[in-house]
Amino acid sequence: MSSEKLSNCEQSCGGSGHGGGSKDEKGRSRRDFLRYGAMAGAAAMVGLTTGCGDMEEPSAGGGDHSHESSSPRTVRLYNEDGQLVEVKAEAICHTADPVTDNEELRRGVEGMSFVMVIDLARCRNARRCVEDCQKAHGLRPDQEYLRVNKMGDVDDRLSHNYWMPQLCFQCDNPPCTKVCPVDATFKRGDGIVAIDNEKCIGCRFCMAACPYNARVFNWNEPLGSEESMEYSPETSLPKKKGTVDKCDFCPDMVRAGKLPHCVPACPNGVIYFGDRNQDVVTNGNQVERLSTLLQERGGYRFLESLGTRPRVYYLPARNKQFPFERGLENYEEAREFMEEYRLERRPSDHGSSESEGGEQ
Repeated sequence: MSSEKLSNCEQSCGGSGHGGGSKDEKGRSRRDFLRYGAMAGAAAMVGLTTGCGDMEEPSAGGGDHSHESSSPRTVRLYNEDGQLVEVKAEAICHTADPVTDNEELRRGVEGMSFVMVIDLARCRNARRCVEDCQKAHGLRPDQEYLRVNKMGDVDDRLSHNYWMPQLCFQCDNPPCTKVCPVDATFKRGDGIVAIDNEKCIGCRFCMAACPYNARVFNWNEPLGSEESMEYSPETSLPKKKGTVDKCDFCPDMVRAGKLPHCVPACPNGVIYFGDRNQDVVTNGNQVERLSTLLQERGGYRFLESLGTRPRVYYLPARNKQFPFERGLENYEEAREFMEEYRLERRPSDHGSSESEGGEQ
Protein backbone atom coordinates (compact mmCIF):
# COMPACT_ATOMS: atom_id res chain seq x y z
CA MET A 1 0.00 0.00 0.00
CA SER A 2 1.50 3.32 -1.03
CA SER A 3 1.84 6.22 1.40
CA GLU A 4 -0.52 8.24 -0.81
CA LYS A 5 -3.19 5.54 -0.68
CA LEU A 6 -2.67 5.17 3.03
CA SER A 7 -3.16 8.90 3.51
CA ASN A 8 -6.30 8.93 1.39
CA CYS A 9 -7.68 5.97 3.24
CA GLU A 10 -7.04 7.64 6.58
CA GLN A 11 -8.97 10.69 5.45
CA SER A 12 -11.93 8.65 4.25
CA CYS A 13 -12.01 6.12 7.09
CA GLY A 14 -10.91 8.30 9.97
CA GLY A 15 -7.47 6.73 10.54
CA SER A 16 -4.44 8.54 11.89
CA GLY A 17 -0.74 7.92 11.48
CA HIS A 18 2.56 9.09 12.80
CA GLY A 19 6.10 8.88 11.55
CA GLY A 20 8.64 6.46 12.93
CA GLY A 21 11.41 8.87 13.81
CA SER A 22 12.10 7.96 17.43
CA LYS A 23 15.42 6.45 18.48
CA ASP A 24 13.72 3.20 19.42
CA GLU A 25 12.18 2.85 15.99
CA LYS A 26 15.37 3.81 14.16
CA GLY A 27 17.23 1.25 16.20
CA ARG A 28 15.01 -1.68 15.36
CA SER A 29 16.88 -4.80 14.39
CA ARG A 30 16.69 -6.33 10.94
CA ARG A 31 14.62 -9.12 12.44
CA ASP A 32 12.01 -6.64 13.64
CA PHE A 33 11.99 -4.96 10.25
CA LEU A 34 11.34 -8.27 8.52
CA ARG A 35 8.65 -9.19 11.02
CA TYR A 36 6.79 -5.91 10.59
CA GLY A 37 7.50 -5.98 6.87
CA ALA A 38 5.68 -9.29 6.71
CA MET A 39 2.84 -7.73 8.67
CA ALA A 40 2.73 -4.83 6.22
CA GLY A 41 2.35 -7.07 3.21
CA ALA A 42 -0.09 -9.36 4.93
CA ALA A 43 -1.99 -6.59 6.65
CA ALA A 44 -2.57 -5.17 3.21
CA MET A 45 -3.85 -8.62 2.30
CA VAL A 46 -5.73 -9.37 5.53
CA GLY A 47 -7.08 -5.84 5.56
CA LEU A 48 -8.25 -6.28 2.00
CA THR A 49 -9.87 -9.56 2.91
CA THR A 50 -12.53 -8.20 5.20
CA GLY A 51 -12.94 -4.68 3.90
CA CYS A 52 -12.78 -1.33 5.60
CA GLY A 53 -14.02 -1.40 9.15
CA ASP A 54 -14.19 -5.19 9.67
CA MET A 55 -10.54 -6.15 9.93
CA GLU A 56 -9.10 -8.05 12.83
CA GLU A 57 -5.58 -7.00 13.66
CA PRO A 58 -3.19 -9.56 12.12
CA SER A 59 -0.52 -11.22 14.21
CA ALA A 60 2.88 -12.21 12.86
CA GLY A 61 3.32 -15.87 13.71
CA GLY A 62 -0.23 -16.36 14.93
CA GLY A 63 -0.68 -14.67 18.26
CA ASP A 64 -3.62 -15.13 20.59
CA HIS A 65 -6.57 -12.88 19.85
CA SER A 66 -8.58 -13.78 22.91
CA HIS A 67 -7.30 -10.85 24.96
CA GLU A 68 -9.07 -7.50 25.12
CA SER A 69 -7.59 -4.82 22.89
CA SER A 70 -7.74 -1.06 23.30
CA SER A 71 -10.23 0.87 21.22
CA PRO A 72 -9.74 1.83 18.48
CA ARG A 73 -7.56 -1.04 17.30
CA THR A 74 -4.40 -0.10 15.45
CA VAL A 75 -2.01 -1.81 13.06
CA ARG A 76 1.67 -0.95 12.63
CA LEU A 77 2.91 -0.83 9.03
CA TYR A 78 5.93 0.34 7.06
CA ASN A 79 5.14 2.86 4.35
CA GLU A 80 7.03 3.30 1.07
CA ASP A 81 9.59 5.56 2.77
CA GLY A 82 10.49 2.85 5.27
CA GLN A 83 8.83 4.67 8.15
CA LEU A 84 6.88 2.72 10.75
CA VAL A 85 3.39 4.17 10.98
CA GLU A 86 0.43 3.26 13.15
CA VAL A 87 -3.07 3.45 11.71
CA LYS A 88 -6.52 2.43 12.78
CA ALA A 89 -7.43 -1.08 11.69
CA GLU A 90 -10.50 0.15 9.84
CA ALA A 91 -8.34 2.61 7.88
CA ILE A 92 -6.88 -0.21 5.80
CA CYS A 93 -9.17 -0.51 2.82
CA HIS A 94 -8.93 -1.31 -0.85
CA THR A 95 -10.93 -0.59 -3.95
CA ALA A 96 -10.56 -3.15 -6.72
CA ASP A 97 -10.33 -1.93 -10.29
CA PRO A 98 -13.42 -2.95 -12.25
CA VAL A 99 -13.05 -5.80 -14.73
CA THR A 100 -13.74 -4.37 -18.17
CA ASP A 101 -12.97 -7.06 -20.71
CA ASN A 102 -12.17 -10.72 -21.26
CA GLU A 103 -8.47 -9.98 -21.70
CA GLU A 104 -8.27 -8.59 -18.19
CA LEU A 105 -10.17 -11.57 -16.82
CA ARG A 106 -7.61 -13.88 -18.39
CA ARG A 107 -4.67 -11.77 -17.30
CA GLY A 108 -5.68 -11.94 -13.63
CA VAL A 109 -4.74 -9.64 -10.78
CA GLU A 110 -1.55 -7.88 -11.79
CA GLY A 111 1.50 -8.41 -9.60
CA MET A 112 -0.05 -11.22 -7.55
CA SER A 113 0.83 -14.91 -7.41
CA PHE A 114 -1.79 -16.71 -5.33
CA VAL A 115 -1.09 -19.78 -3.21
CA MET A 116 -2.90 -21.78 -0.55
CA VAL A 117 -1.66 -23.72 2.48
CA ILE A 118 -3.80 -26.32 4.29
CA ASP A 119 -2.88 -27.31 7.85
CA LEU A 120 -3.99 -30.92 8.23
CA ALA A 121 -3.29 -30.91 11.97
CA ARG A 122 -6.15 -28.44 12.47
CA CYS A 123 -8.84 -30.12 10.38
CA ARG A 124 -11.66 -31.98 12.15
CA ASN A 125 -14.05 -32.23 9.18
CA ALA A 126 -16.36 -29.46 10.37
CA ARG A 127 -17.31 -28.98 6.69
CA ARG A 128 -18.00 -25.26 7.11
CA CYS A 129 -15.63 -24.60 4.21
CA VAL A 130 -17.63 -26.96 2.00
CA GLU A 131 -20.95 -25.41 3.01
CA ASP A 132 -19.85 -21.84 2.29
CA CYS A 133 -18.29 -22.84 -1.02
CA GLN A 134 -21.47 -24.64 -2.10
CA LYS A 135 -23.64 -21.68 -1.19
CA ALA A 136 -21.41 -19.04 -2.80
CA HIS A 137 -21.13 -20.88 -6.11
CA GLY A 138 -24.67 -22.19 -6.42
CA LEU A 139 -23.55 -25.81 -6.28
CA ARG A 140 -25.87 -28.75 -5.83
CA PRO A 141 -25.18 -31.36 -3.15
CA ASP A 142 -23.52 -33.72 -5.61
CA GLN A 143 -21.14 -31.02 -6.82
CA GLU A 144 -18.21 -30.16 -4.57
CA TYR A 145 -15.38 -27.84 -5.54
CA LEU A 146 -13.94 -28.61 -2.12
CA ARG A 147 -14.24 -32.03 -0.53
CA VAL A 148 -12.88 -33.40 2.73
CA ASN A 149 -11.35 -36.84 2.38
CA LYS A 150 -10.91 -39.43 5.11
CA MET A 151 -7.24 -40.42 4.99
CA GLY A 152 -5.40 -43.29 6.62
CA ASP A 153 -6.38 -46.83 7.60
CA VAL A 154 -9.78 -48.49 7.31
CA ASP A 155 -9.84 -48.76 11.10
CA ASP A 156 -11.16 -45.38 12.26
CA ARG A 157 -9.72 -45.93 15.74
CA LEU A 158 -6.13 -45.58 14.57
CA SER A 159 -4.46 -42.38 15.69
CA HIS A 160 -2.67 -41.68 12.41
CA ASN A 161 -5.91 -41.20 10.46
CA TYR A 162 -6.67 -37.60 9.47
CA TRP A 163 -8.93 -35.36 7.37
CA MET A 164 -7.71 -33.85 4.12
CA PRO A 165 -9.50 -30.97 2.36
CA GLN A 166 -8.90 -31.21 -1.38
CA LEU A 167 -9.72 -28.80 -4.20
CA CYS A 168 -8.27 -27.71 -7.53
CA PHE A 169 -4.55 -27.18 -6.99
CA GLN A 170 -4.22 -24.39 -9.60
CA CYS A 171 -1.18 -26.21 -11.04
CA ASP A 172 1.62 -24.27 -12.71
CA ASN A 173 1.94 -27.13 -15.21
CA PRO A 174 -1.77 -28.00 -15.57
CA PRO A 175 -2.65 -31.01 -17.77
CA CYS A 176 -6.21 -29.70 -18.12
CA THR A 177 -5.31 -26.60 -20.13
CA LYS A 178 -3.27 -28.62 -22.61
CA VAL A 179 -6.15 -30.86 -23.70
CA CYS A 180 -8.97 -28.30 -23.98
CA PRO A 181 -9.71 -27.95 -27.74
CA VAL A 182 -11.31 -24.51 -27.45
CA ASP A 183 -9.11 -22.75 -24.84
CA ALA A 184 -12.01 -22.65 -22.39
CA THR A 185 -9.76 -23.53 -19.45
CA PHE A 186 -6.66 -21.39 -19.11
CA LYS A 187 -3.86 -20.32 -16.78
CA ARG A 188 -3.97 -16.72 -15.57
CA GLY A 189 -0.99 -14.51 -14.82
CA ASP A 190 -1.77 -14.57 -11.10
CA GLY A 191 -1.52 -18.37 -10.99
CA ILE A 192 -5.22 -19.23 -11.04
CA VAL A 193 -6.50 -21.86 -13.49
CA ALA A 194 -9.91 -20.63 -14.64
CA ILE A 195 -12.75 -21.78 -16.91
CA ASP A 196 -14.78 -19.72 -19.37
CA ASN A 197 -18.11 -21.55 -19.57
CA GLU A 198 -19.17 -19.47 -22.56
CA LYS A 199 -16.41 -21.22 -24.51
CA CYS A 200 -16.69 -24.65 -22.89
CA ILE A 201 -18.25 -27.28 -25.19
CA GLY A 202 -18.59 -29.95 -22.50
CA CYS A 203 -16.18 -32.46 -24.02
CA ARG A 204 -14.80 -33.20 -20.53
CA PHE A 205 -11.26 -33.76 -21.82
CA CYS A 206 -10.04 -31.59 -18.96
CA MET A 207 -11.81 -33.78 -16.42
CA ALA A 208 -10.09 -36.85 -17.84
CA ALA A 209 -6.69 -35.11 -17.82
CA CYS A 210 -6.86 -33.88 -14.22
CA PRO A 211 -5.06 -36.39 -11.96
CA TYR A 212 -6.74 -34.94 -8.86
CA ASN A 213 -10.39 -35.39 -9.91
CA ALA A 214 -10.92 -31.72 -9.10
CA ARG A 215 -13.59 -30.86 -11.68
CA VAL A 216 -17.36 -31.24 -11.76
CA PHE A 217 -19.84 -31.28 -14.63
CA ASN A 218 -23.01 -29.21 -14.82
CA TRP A 219 -25.74 -31.70 -15.67
CA ASN A 220 -28.58 -29.36 -14.75
CA GLU A 221 -29.98 -25.98 -15.61
CA PRO A 222 -28.85 -23.14 -13.28
CA LEU A 223 -30.76 -22.50 -10.09
CA GLY A 224 -33.65 -20.03 -10.36
CA SER A 225 -31.82 -17.37 -8.37
CA GLU A 226 -29.11 -17.19 -11.03
CA GLU A 227 -31.30 -16.53 -14.05
CA SER A 228 -30.98 -12.75 -13.99
CA MET A 229 -27.21 -12.73 -13.37
CA GLU A 230 -24.69 -11.71 -16.02
CA TYR A 231 -22.12 -14.48 -16.53
CA SER A 232 -18.52 -13.92 -15.50
CA PRO A 233 -15.65 -16.44 -15.52
CA GLU A 234 -14.56 -14.93 -12.20
CA THR A 235 -17.81 -15.79 -10.40
CA SER A 236 -18.60 -18.98 -12.36
CA LEU A 237 -22.22 -17.84 -12.22
CA PRO A 238 -24.76 -18.44 -13.53
CA LYS A 239 -24.02 -22.10 -14.17
CA LYS A 240 -24.31 -23.30 -17.73
CA LYS A 241 -25.72 -26.75 -18.38
CA GLY A 242 -23.31 -29.01 -20.26
CA THR A 243 -20.12 -27.30 -19.05
CA VAL A 244 -17.32 -28.01 -16.57
CA ASP A 245 -16.64 -26.21 -13.29
CA LYS A 246 -14.12 -26.30 -10.45
CA CYS A 247 -12.54 -24.33 -7.62
CA ASP A 248 -10.75 -21.22 -8.85
CA PHE A 249 -9.66 -19.52 -5.60
CA CYS A 250 -12.71 -17.20 -5.90
CA PRO A 251 -11.03 -14.60 -8.16
CA ASP A 252 -14.02 -12.25 -7.86
CA MET A 253 -13.45 -12.13 -4.09
CA VAL A 254 -9.69 -11.74 -4.48
CA ARG A 255 -10.06 -8.92 -7.00
CA ALA A 256 -12.37 -7.16 -4.53
CA GLY A 257 -9.72 -7.56 -1.84
CA LYS A 258 -11.35 -10.40 0.11
CA LEU A 259 -10.35 -13.93 1.02
CA PRO A 260 -11.84 -16.93 -0.82
CA HIS A 261 -15.08 -18.09 0.84
CA CYS A 262 -13.59 -21.24 2.37
CA VAL A 263 -10.83 -19.45 4.31
CA PRO A 264 -12.88 -17.37 6.81
CA ALA A 265 -15.56 -20.08 6.94
CA CYS A 266 -13.26 -22.57 8.66
CA PRO A 267 -13.66 -22.32 12.46
CA ASN A 268 -10.22 -23.80 13.07
CA GLY A 269 -8.04 -21.72 10.74
CA VAL A 270 -7.12 -24.72 8.58
CA ILE A 271 -6.82 -22.85 5.27
CA TYR A 272 -4.25 -20.12 4.58
CA PHE A 273 -4.33 -17.99 1.44
CA GLY A 274 -1.81 -15.49 0.22
CA ASP A 275 0.65 -14.13 -2.30
CA ARG A 276 3.82 -15.99 -3.20
CA ASN A 277 5.42 -12.77 -4.42
CA GLN A 278 5.05 -11.22 -0.97
CA ASP A 279 5.88 -14.56 0.72
CA VAL A 280 2.86 -14.10 2.99
CA VAL A 281 -0.25 -16.16 3.75
CA THR A 282 -3.12 -15.69 6.19
CA ASN A 283 -6.11 -17.65 7.48
CA GLY A 284 -7.89 -14.42 8.39
CA ASN A 285 -6.60 -14.38 11.97
CA GLN A 286 -2.95 -15.32 11.71
CA VAL A 287 -0.31 -14.04 9.31
CA GLU A 288 2.61 -16.27 8.36
CA ARG A 289 5.65 -15.97 6.13
CA LEU A 290 5.02 -18.63 3.47
CA SER A 291 8.59 -19.87 3.08
CA THR A 292 9.14 -20.12 6.83
CA LEU A 293 5.85 -21.91 7.41
CA LEU A 294 6.60 -24.52 4.75
CA GLN A 295 10.16 -25.05 5.91
CA GLU A 296 9.44 -25.30 9.63
CA ARG A 297 6.34 -27.46 9.27
CA GLY A 298 7.57 -29.71 6.45
CA GLY A 299 5.12 -28.45 3.84
CA TYR A 300 4.53 -30.58 0.74
CA ARG A 301 2.37 -30.75 -2.37
CA PHE A 302 0.03 -33.66 -3.10
CA LEU A 303 1.35 -36.09 -5.73
CA GLU A 304 4.12 -33.65 -6.53
CA SER A 305 5.96 -36.37 -8.47
CA LEU A 306 3.43 -35.97 -11.31
CA GLY A 307 5.16 -32.74 -12.28
CA THR A 308 2.00 -30.65 -12.20
CA ARG A 309 3.53 -28.13 -9.73
CA PRO A 310 0.45 -27.43 -7.56
CA ARG A 311 -0.05 -24.08 -5.84
CA VAL A 312 -1.74 -25.72 -2.85
CA TYR A 313 0.60 -26.86 -0.07
CA TYR A 314 -0.15 -29.17 2.85
CA LEU A 315 1.26 -29.12 6.36
CA PRO A 316 1.48 -32.68 7.78
CA ALA A 317 -1.07 -33.89 10.33
CA ARG A 318 1.42 -34.00 13.18
CA ASN A 319 0.33 -33.06 16.71
CA LYS A 320 -3.31 -32.94 15.63
CA GLN A 321 -5.49 -30.48 17.51
CA PHE A 322 -8.55 -32.73 17.35
CA PRO A 323 -9.03 -36.49 17.55
CA PHE A 324 -9.87 -38.02 14.19
CA GLU A 325 -13.13 -39.49 15.51
CA ARG A 326 -14.61 -36.03 15.99
CA GLY A 327 -15.24 -35.66 12.29
CA LEU A 328 -16.73 -39.09 11.65
CA GLU A 329 -20.29 -38.03 12.44
CA ASN A 330 -20.21 -35.28 9.80
CA TYR A 331 -18.59 -37.69 7.35
CA GLU A 332 -21.24 -40.38 7.75
CA GLU A 333 -24.05 -37.81 7.70
CA ALA A 334 -22.76 -36.26 4.46
CA ARG A 335 -22.32 -39.66 2.84
CA GLU A 336 -25.86 -40.79 3.77
CA PHE A 337 -27.33 -37.50 2.54
CA MET A 338 -25.51 -37.79 -0.78
CA GLU A 339 -26.73 -41.33 -1.30
CA GLU A 340 -30.34 -40.28 -0.65
CA TYR A 341 -29.93 -37.26 -2.94
CA ARG A 342 -28.61 -39.38 -5.81
CA LEU A 343 -31.47 -41.86 -5.49
CA GLU A 344 -34.09 -39.11 -5.40
CA ARG A 345 -32.84 -37.08 -8.36
CA ARG A 346 -31.66 -39.78 -10.77
CA PRO A 347 -34.93 -40.61 -12.59
CA SER A 348 -36.15 -37.01 -13.04
CA ASP A 349 -32.88 -35.19 -13.70
CA HIS A 350 -31.42 -37.45 -16.36
CA GLY A 351 -34.34 -39.42 -17.74
CA SER A 352 -32.16 -41.97 -19.54
CA SER A 353 -29.66 -44.63 -18.61
CA GLU A 354 -27.16 -43.05 -21.00
CA SER A 355 -27.11 -39.79 -19.03
CA GLU A 356 -26.83 -41.61 -15.73
CA GLY A 357 -23.91 -43.60 -16.98
CA GLY A 358 -22.24 -40.40 -18.19
CA GLU A 359 -22.43 -38.82 -14.78
CA GLN A 360 -20.98 -41.80 -13.02
